[in-house]
Amino acid sequence: MSVTTTSPLIVSALDLRRTYGEGDAAVHALAGVSVDFPTGGYTAVMGPSGSGKSTLMHLLAGLDRPTSGTVAVDGIELSALDDSELTRLRRDRLGFVFQAFNLVPVLNAEENILLPLTLADREPDRDWYDELIRTVDLGDRRTHRPSELSGGQQQRVAVARALVHKPAVVFADEPTGNLDSTSSAEVLSLLRRAADDYGQTIVMVTHDPNAASYADRLVVLADGRVVRDEPAGDAEAVLELMKTV
Repeated sequence: MSVTTTSPLIVSALDLRRTYGEGDAAVHALAGVSVDFPTGGYTAVMGPSGSGKSTLMHLLAGLDRPTSGTVAVDGIELSALDDSELTRLRRDRLGFVFQAFNLVPVLNAEENILLPLTLADREPDRDWYDELIRTVDLGDRRTHRPSELSGGQQQRVAVARALVHKPAVVFADEPTGNLDSTSSAEVLSLLRRAADDYGQTIVMVTHDPNAASYADRLVVLADGRVVRDEPAGDAEAVLELMKTV
């Protein structure tokens, strides 16, 4: 079953294949994946270990190049870009949230959030920045460095950093993997709000059925292929589905 949508597509992948190594040692991480992501959608990507989840995200985000097949982001085919153009596209049009937070330890929360704009030599939209700070509830923690923040607060900083430059797509790779249940709920609610209120497109790799239940849609990979693509249900429904994969 495949999810159909009337929203414009912001990310589109056609027959993606990614092979590592050669000959008998070759590993086919992706074996022909075609999948589209609509503007403003929130998609969870799940699958067993080694199914190709992270490989797919890295190819969609231009962090790796496919062995064959194509990826288009916001109408731009990534294979047509050289390294500097790809870097600019990632900087300007994409946001990233990782399991490990990836905050700069010598910068405070505000400086970490504004880092994408600093690197691009762009001034922040102060109204948007202030709204983000209210949304992530970090108003009294802006001058604190990562070591002075809880894990949940650090990940909320990372989510704000991913949104501050108004990207077309936010890629989240196991964003709650290092968090307790309360902090996880805070971060997942933020991503849900980013899609609902701000029209951001969220693509989230996760192994957690509860995290997947925040999404609109669930794409399941196995052995480098899409084996299920359907609306996401509650955590129990996601768990039952994963037992069949």
